[in-house]
Amino acid sequence: MMEDTPVTPADDESAVEFNPSAEFHIVEGPRDIGLCFVGDGFVAGYGDPKALGWVSRVVGRSPVQDADLTAYNLGVRGETSADAMSRWRTECAPRWEGRSERRLVVAAGARDITAGITTARSRLNLANILDEATTTGISTFVVGPTPTLDAEENDRLAVLADAQADVCSRRSIPYVDCFHPLRHHEQWQSDLAAGDGVHPGQAGYGLIAWLVLHAGWHDWLRTS
Repeated sequence: MMEDTPVTPADDESAVEFNPSAEFHIVEGPRDIGLCFVGDGFVAGYGDPKALGWVSRVVGRSPVQDADLTAYNLGVRGETSADAMSRWRTECAPRWEGRSERRLVVAAGARDITAGITTARSRLNLANILDEATTTGISTFVVGPTPTLDAEENDRLAVLADAQADVCSRRSIPYVDCFHPLRHHEQWQSDLAAGDGVHPGQAGYGLIAWLVLHAGWHDWLRTS
């Protein structure tokens, strides 16, 4: 499959210093949180016989005192980072309407590999989402891609995971590395082997949820 259009120097987000024009803050009084998850089939929980995925497991372990928390799973199976970039505004906006606290979790890019999208373009797509969200006062959190049973694809996913981590580091945005901890994890590999070799089952989604919950999630969401 042909790769996406190469990124020109003018489009290289890594060469630009990001200075947000707005800051996220928690307003005084009762918290009313709109929490949107945007991404691919992993966000949707595809392959989990319990239909929970990692999103519902994480939300279920996120008690927020003195606050209303409404979570929206907007995962779409097969979605690339370009797809997420093109739709997050329109799909999140109505769900944030009237909410005093807008939060966005992005987990996209794993399908970029099979779609032929370059790593440079993938990181630019993620950067565009994060930059636009941050400049409009939306707090963001990123969950990285997971390994498959295909060694060649994993080599490319490793590069993508490191690129996403760098995009987030430059912006001081929390990033969860799911690739390196799971690449040689026996339970993860056996879970993939029982399915399609890409998406996990119940145990695998539990592992992703554990990584998210132990990678700054509670600090970011400011849960008890």
